[in-house]
Amino acid sequence: MIKITDTISLNPAELSWEFVRSSGPGGQNVNKVATAVQLRFDAQNSPSLPEGVRQRLLQLAGSRATKNGQIIIDARTSRSQEQNRQDALNRLVSLLRQAAIRPRRRIKTRPSAASRRRRMEGKRLRSEKKRLRSPVQDS
Repeated sequence: MIKITDTISLNPAELSWEFVRSSGPGGQNVNKVATAVQLRFDAQNSPSLPEGVRQRLLQLAGSRATKNGQIIIDARTSRSQEQNRQDALNRLVSLLRQAAIRPRRRIKTRPSAASRRRRMEGKRLRSEKKRLRSPVQDS
């Protein structure tokens, strides 16, 4: 089990790995060895995730999430397949930890009378300054 938080653990069987040839530096090694990693996680149908975490995860994933709720993480920074695999897993875990944090509800507040007074005084001073910049009107 991959521990995400104290309450959320992920079964490694829910992850699917695909290894593809990577672009970039590496000489002939690039043409022969599939070092780039595509990690797929079906967030929509995962039994490990509570509903709130699932919704936040799909929202946080953005373009990495497909229409059917799969999250695809592409890792190809290293020349080593194992390092790319670890990088992809770390990125998924950090995304899940971010989604596990429940956002605080906003408590509505009203501006104080003093802050309203200061705001109105500032508006009056700016208005006066701009009025004095304008050309003088003949009466």
